[in-house]
Amino acid sequence: MSVETAPIQKRGGLEQKWKVLISVMFGIFMVILDSTIVNIAFPTLRLEFGASLADAQWVISVYVLALGVTTPISGYLADRFGIKRVYLFGLGLFSLGSFLCGVAPSLGLLVAARALQGIGGGIAQPLGPAQLYRAFPPKEQGTALGLFGIALVVAPALGPILGGWLVDIGLWRAIFFVNVPIGIIGVILGSRFLPDYRTGQRPLFDPLGLITAIIGFGAVLYAASIAENFGWSGTFTLLALAFGFVVLIVHALVELYAAKDPMMDLRLFSNPTFLNASIVGYIATVALFGAEFLMPIYLQTFRGRTALDAGIILLGVAATSAIATPLAGRLYDKIGPRAIMVTGFVILCINTWQLAEIRGTTPMSYIVFLLALRGLAIGLTLQTSYVTALSSIHLDVLPRGSSLLNSTRFVVQAVAVAALATILVSYYSPDVKAQADQMQDSLVTVTTPFGVCETPGIAAQDNLPPGTSASLASLPAQAAQAAKTKILDELKLVCDQTMQGFDAAYKLTFYASIAALIMAAFLPGWPGKWGGRGSTQTPMPGGH
Repeated sequence: MSVETAPIQKRGGLEQKWKVLISVMFGIFMVILDSTIVNIAFPTLRLEFGASLADAQWVISVYVLALGVTTPISGYLADRFGIKRVYLFGLGLFSLGSFLCGVAPSLGLLVAARALQGIGGGIAQPLGPAQLYRAFPPKEQGTALGLFGIALVVAPALGPILGGWLVDIGLWRAIFFVNVPIGIIGVILGSRFLPDYRTGQRPLFDPLGLITAIIGFGAVLYAASIAENFGWSGTFTLLALAFGFVVLIVHALVELYAAKDPMMDLRLFSNPTFLNASIVGYIATVALFGAEFLMPIYLQTFRGRTALDAGIILLGVAATSAIATPLAGRLYDKIGPRAIMVTGFVILCINTWQLAEIRGTTPMSYIVFLLALRGLAIGLTLQTSYVTALSSIHLDVLPRGSSLLNSTRFVVQAVAVAALATILVSYYSPDVKAQADQMQDSLVTVTTPFGVCETPGIAAQDNLPPGTSASLASLPAQAAQAAKTKILDELKLVCDQTMQGFDAAYKLTFYASIAALIMAAFLPGWPGKWGGRGSTQTPMPGGH
């Protein structure tokens, strides 16, 4: 049987609960950091291996696929083999995959190593928060998850900075090697400090649930990964998406009606608080990773900032999120989630509308302010929704609940980011899209910063792609001026159409944020009565 309170602490030294928190934050930070650090090195990887855009895309896509298909089964593995053992195995596998990525001599082996990384990360990531609930007493669990949430918001923002710096100094392989010592320390800390909790009985193997989960989640994530290239109306995308959803429906039917011991506990969604908090969390996830996806493109491709510059600018999100997330955790323990979430989504709605209005020459100081404001909103909403959902279920099903929540959030994140990318390029006319694609390919081998809308330090009338000025110099003066004017007009058209795409993409997340704001008002907490963790729990079957 499980125990609702934290273990008895020894006098002197750091309390056990804080050792557990440090151990979990160390390991999970590494997994989340890797979700963004590789993206910044993508052009360098293409150049290093001489790969096409479609082939090199698998370096990112296979990680997403592996992470997505293993996350749903981590809760089952924890119940069967022990949460500590499975968590450490996942971290170790991720660290091994990182090392193999760093030494990979070819693109194919790099993709295989990235898959290993994803498998390890997908196993470990959902099990970190589940361990905190057993280490901390109910009245401190919001605070604990709030502090843990710092890793969730800071790691994605540090990824572009660290990755950009390593790429700029020619050490792109170090973006993988940096995980290895962190992973080793995480495994050592976890081995020493994490309690070896096990449930009273080992769950039965659910082969049909496992197969349908892997195929269903994998197909949907694959569709999301190819949607940017083939479009959401493309044959391959539609087939993969339809097939994935059909298999996931079959998976749900199997888990609800056929499996004796379901691998994924879908009945957790029958708890109104868990369901509401999960949906609100999906939208908060889109807000976070939508900004993480759209803003680097805006800053680097259209405003001419280097990868490192873009990472530093994006620190505004991490800085305010790192302040707001633990604060929200402490408030959660005292007043519940409702007021915190409503406040966060009000800020998010206003902020998203403001981001939809940015243009190709919007002052960078204003962009930094908007990102900082967005970080505040995300800090109040993202982790609070996660804590609310997990606090509404029994301790014995926490690994399954965390696994279910992470896997569904991951699919929502992947599909939403792909949808935003599709919306962004849908505003291109066929001619402009061809020009943009050609420009992207030509800039892969160029190290000089260039922005389609502006390049820092370059006058607007001289803002030409690298190498263009030398080509124009070989032409007669009149022909050179005509060619230059044509190029500048084309760049302006690409810039204008892209800004329309940004407007539409952010407007989509704006309307989603309004829906989340309305749903957040129905969560428990002040000004209503708040009974703390467990007050919204649904009793376990059998009277537990």
